[in-house]
Amino acid sequence: MYAVIKTGGKQQRVTEGQRLDVELLGAQVGEAVSFAPVLVVDGETVLATPSELRGAQVAGRVVGERKGPKVRGFVYKPKTRGRRRWGHRQRYSTVEVTAITREV
Repeated sequence: MYAVIKTGGKQQRVTEGQRLDVELLGAQVGEAVSFAPVLVVDGETVLATPSELRGAQVAGRVVGERKGPKVRGFVYKPKTRGRRRWGHRQRYSTVEVTAITREV
């Protein structure tokens, strides 16, 4: 059984026991979180419409936090000596999927 969840403006395929990095959640380490699935596949059964997914849920637990790779940027405007450097480092929450449930 697997599900596709939407978090942080992105969709990811998850299975039970899987660890994944999602954009920083407002949850502490060890706290339980839940996601609304976009798609649930259980063998031959596929749940995809909002009415079918009404009782479905993906439960997880926040395991930790980490930082992504450093992204460096540089903007230069010729003839005006305009230049600017910038950087960004995204923070992620590491979540372990504990259960994928669906209403029968």
